[in-house]
Amino acid sequence: MAINIRLMNKSDLLALAEIYVDTYTKINIGEQWNIDTAKKLISYWLEKQPDLAFVAEYDKKIVGAFVAGIKPWWDGNHLADGEIFIHPDFQKHGIGSELLKTMFKTALEKYNAVSYDAITYNNYEFPLNWYKSLSIIPEKNLVVITGNIKSILSKLKNN
Repeated sequence: MAINIRLMNKSDLLALAEIYVDTYTKINIGEQWNIDTAKKLISYWLEKQPDLAFVAEYDKKIVGAFVAGIKPWWDGNHLADGEIFIHPDFQKHGIGSELLKTMFKTALEKYNAVSYDAITYNNYEFPLNWYKSLSIIPEKNLVVITGNIKSILSKLKNN
């Protein structure tokens, strides 16, 4: 079976949004994506960094993507904040590895990227163990934080 990695086009957005929704529905981690929200997310990345928006095709069928951006940091450019997703029916066929190779080679050649920074789920064996097998490991000095904007503003108003 042939894996093809290519740059993303706007015409890919609907198919990719459907795959994104299917992927997150299948892993059931609590994120409630729909076609509209997934399409907005993928569109954001395509507009932000079109040269780092890659689509994976398997036997000429779109099956996933990898999008990310370049962020300058103290030690050089970091490939950051991206999303990699493969339709559940096509995982474990080497597609994710091919997407990573293409993304990392491009980021290195075009931007001299020194690091890949991303968020993944800690409570699930996959994909964390896959990342660890590739030497993409949790940063011990950092933690992902998040907060509800209205709640934060309310607390700030009361201070």
